[in-house]
Amino acid sequence: MFTIQNLLIITLLLPLLGSIFLSITPSSEHSLIRSTSLNFSCITFIFSLFLWFFFNKSLGSFQFVTKFFWIPNLNLNIVFGIDGISIFFIILTTLLIPLCFLTSWTSINKNLKEFFLAFLIMEFFLIIVFCVLDLLLFYIFFESVLIPMFLIIGIWGSRERKIRAAFFFFLYTLLGSLLMLLSILYIYYQVGTTDYEILLTFSFSNKEQFLLWLSFFVSFAAKIPMVPVHLWLPEAHVEAPTAGSVILAGILLKLGTYGFIRFSFPLFPQACFYFAPFVYSISIIGIIYTSFTAIRQTDFKRIIAYTSVAHMNLVMVGLFSFNVIGIEGAILQSLSHGFVASALFLIIGVVYERHHTRMVKYYGGLVHLMPIYIIIFLFFTMANIGLPGTSSFVGEFLIMVGSFKVNTVVTFLSATGMILGGCYSLWLFNRIAYGNLKTQYIQKYLDLNKREFFTFLPLILGTLVLGVYPEIFLNSIHISVNMLIEIMYF
Repeated sequence: MFTIQNLLIITLLLPLLGSIFLSITPSSEHSLIRSTSLNFSCITFIFSLFLWFFFNKSLGSFQFVTKFFWIPNLNLNIVFGIDGISIFFIILTTLLIPLCFLTSWTSINKNLKEFFLAFLIMEFFLIIVFCVLDLLLFYIFFESVLIPMFLIIGIWGSRERKIRAAFFFFLYTLLGSLLMLLSILYIYYQVGTTDYEILLTFSFSNKEQFLLWLSFFVSFAAKIPMVPVHLWLPEAHVEAPTAGSVILAGILLKLGTYGFIRFSFPLFPQACFYFAPFVYSISIIGIIYTSFTAIRQTDFKRIIAYTSVAHMNLVMVGLFSFNVIGIEGAILQSLSHGFVASALFLIIGVVYERHHTRMVKYYGGLVHLMPIYIIIFLFFTMANIGLPGTSSFVGEFLIMVGSFKVNTVVTFLSATGMILGGCYSLWLFNRIAYGNLKTQYIQKYLDLNKREFFTFLPLILGTLVLGVYPEIFLNSIHISVNMLIEIMYF
């Protein structure tokens, strides 16, 4: 029976229902596979918007809570619920999946059914990660996301190094999580349950907090990724298909930051305060080092991959400022990065689909023959720099304000990273848009078609709305962040 209370469960089950429907569809029916996948993902997105519509912004507690008994004897239950922090990550997930289908409409012909199936299953896993209120189940689905992503990179990747990149991605992120599993077992042994809301009432000793925090940190840092465990990201991005890169940049990098907000901060607050200088140091190194590395790259995708690392490390600076402004800025910057980085990978996908190369040197002068493409490219380049009026500006500004209250040196060094970001973004745009046409390499130029334009449209609107009127997002986030701060300090 449909009630508002069941809205979260319906949103959760729709991708699973789509994947079941897809699995019984004959592999030869390409148009049916495409339309089924797109329809199910669009309906999921609409239901996630309803979640936001019916979400009570004045409540700090979890909403749409649903509980199922799993293993009652061991005190293990399945609990779902959302708050102001998790709701936007769910909406971002449900928005990007249909865009992944649209961008793969003509470019994927090999094993089409399996490709779309992998994305629907991954959407199901991701929604669960953002709404499950149980530490053990969070870990299970947190790691389950790796499997469809591993297959997407390894099977539908673009070049001969794709297998290596898939293993790189899998091993880096899995090895980091093994320590986290041991910590969860220890927590279960100590508390007798992994239910999130019960864990919030339990207080660990300082020594326990330090050790548990470190094991969680290794796992989340590999996902974000932070220096030096970032090496898998450029490799995975370069080899992944366009849709794989979109979901990798848009959602998978957010799992680490979400893990910090949801588990590390409220469960191990003393350890968070103690290790904050260490996190600041790594984040600053990450911002500056990856910005300089991005300037040196010759591959289109690799440049954007390194910018992702820089932006996600900036998010960490905001999170570890431990004040409302900094954390809200970090969440907004995560959402903004989901829009902007995804769009930049789609931009690369457009020219790659036409010319099958991502080397920057083969492109030039596209402003003359692909004006609509270049206008969209310019818009997202400006958004990537953090131009006022775009979503990145709001996120970065709030992060700077939040970190300035805590440490002015960190704020100054983070700002230099933003300046470097402007350098490599404008350098890339200049190389692609202006200069001479490279007709010796590429003869045929086609501007965006209708499908491609409508793929970009939601991301353009999202970037503008978040940049011009962030209050509609902040209203929903505010109470949940305040609650988090209260738990940490008191």
